[in-house]
Amino acid sequence: MIIVMKPKAKQESIERVKSIIEENGLLTHISAGHEVTIIGVIGDKTKLKEQNLAIYDEVDKIVDVTESYKLANKKFHPEPTIVYVGNVAIGGDTTVVMSGPCAVENRQQLLATAYAIKKAGAHILRGGVYKPRTSPYSFQGLEEKGLSYMKEAKEATGLPVVCEVTSLEAIESAVKYVDMLQIGARNMQNFYLLKEAGKTGLPVLLKRGLSATIDEWLNAAEYIISAGNPNVVLCERGIRTFETATRNTLDISSVPVIKTKSHLPIIVDPSHATGVRDYVKSLSQAAVAAGADGLMIETHPDPSIALSDGPQSLSFDQFEDLMGALRPLVALLGKKM
Repeated sequence: MIIVMKPKAKQESIERVKSIIEENGLLTHISAGHEVTIIGVIGDKTKLKEQNLAIYDEVDKIVDVTESYKLANKKFHPEPTIVYVGNVAIGGDTTVVMSGPCAVENRQQLLATAYAIKKAGAHILRGGVYKPRTSPYSFQGLEEKGLSYMKEAKEATGLPVVCEVTSLEAIESAVKYVDMLQIGARNMQNFYLLKEAGKTGLPVLLKRGLSATIDEWLNAAEYIISAGNPNVVLCERGIRTFETATRNTLDISSVPVIKTKSHLPIIVDPSHATGVRDYVKSLSQAAVAAGADGLMIETHPDPSIALSDGPQSLSFDQFEDLMGALRPLVALLGKKM
């Protein structure tokens, strides 16, 4: 449940209600807006059945929250969350673009990509160093050596960096090098990994699972937030359907649905959604028009020889063209890049 305090409620009234809740063995989450403070109640609300909280000073109303996710719920936190990755704000008035290779292959490839995307206007460098591939015989990533290249690219360009982690050992290595951790689609419901990522305090990019519902996705985010880390960015990357024309089916509708259900920022990955570079530009425009807070685009110096996901990766010229096509649309929507 949530307890909505009256506008401009005194701090002592808020503290009194908070104390009563916690004395009955429940947790509270305070969301203080410009006018109204909301007290989220986490736990078995039947413990409060003897307490008539509605009669206390400056309590406006009590609202039941039926969804199983609480901390990720917009009812608990009406104001949009802004997540900072280095000096880049996701969820504010900037449409943030993350770009880079699906897999970090070598130092030269990553540095060339970092300089190219920075020149084109990207905000964050992404790169895969732990690769959970469908086939055990596919390239699995450079692991910590790749992380060192990402750190070097960050120092050379000033771009914050994000990479996927697939295990506790990967997290322990990655936190020494990157600004944001990514939980991939295959690990969206690896609850142990979610909790461990949450404990790091680093921002977490949470991709939607291959066949996950939106509520399952938000419950996965709840694991990270409940571990003490509110800095979660959701990433729609397409879901598995009967359609075979694209690698996955990009669920554009997830953007407004998330905006209705949650305060967390959401970005879209059209590269993984389609698996076809020719579709990336138009779907990027569609995602921005739908209200996405950003995009994740795969870029490679020479996609024809990429060790991972070459068919969906953009060349440097194609990425620059995409960024140029997005700017007028972003401006029309009252945002900036």
